[in-house]
Amino acid sequence: MNKKYLITLFVAGAGILASCNSGGTRRNPGKVYMPDMFYSRAYDAYTENPVTPDGLTSQAPVAGTIARGHALPDHLREEDTAAYDALSFPYQFSADEIKEGGRIYNIHCGICHGTNLDGNGPLYSSGKFASMPANFVGSDYYKFMKPGRIYHTIVYGKNMMGSYASQISEPHRWQVIAYIKQFQAANGGTPFTMGEEDSKAATSTASATDSKVEVADNKRDTTKQ
Repeated sequence: MNKKYLITLFVAGAGILASCNSGGTRRNPGKVYMPDMFYSRAYDAYTENPVTPDGLTSQAPVAGTIARGHALPDHLREEDTAAYDALSFPYQFSADEIKEGGRIYNIHCGICHGTNLDGNGPLYSSGKFASMPANFVGSDYYKFMKPGRIYHTIVYGKNMMGSYASQISEPHRWQVIAYIKQFQAANGGTPFTMGEEDSKAATSTASATDSKVEVADNKRDTTKQ
């Protein structure tokens, strides 16, 4: 078949279809019996809502529930300190992951607590703070502090330190804590290997550690972080 004839036929067909769509009778989509039920009304997150009891579209989670994708123990309240003290690492981190925890520490924590974890960060050494931030390696109170207590401080803050829950995600918090505990272990703290030996070492030194923390806590100046 002639190629020119095929092109002409194609163009003519396209023109007919276009004229039918533009000038012909439009298809009737039908009727909806209850449009307010069929087409749901959307409310923006921060707008008023006549459906909810408090008149707000954004609602808080149901008490005691955990949002999908949020891991434990984020459901614990600030006053649940005993429960936090009982927490330990929910993850097993590799050496590279703990090293990454050190990088995250330096981003969010080192500016106050120092890259050497001695409380002599740039903000303190420059005179921005009246009291010294926590010295993680120079005080038994911090050197033997339980991982769950550190987690609680990251989530809720303590004394002059504010909460870092919005800045550091749940897995990264534990990576930072693993880095801190590993650093402390190298400076006289509880042995830390991120393995089964940890629980054995922690059990054998639990009473001594608790007594040191208790004594240090009694002497500790509450004005410090």
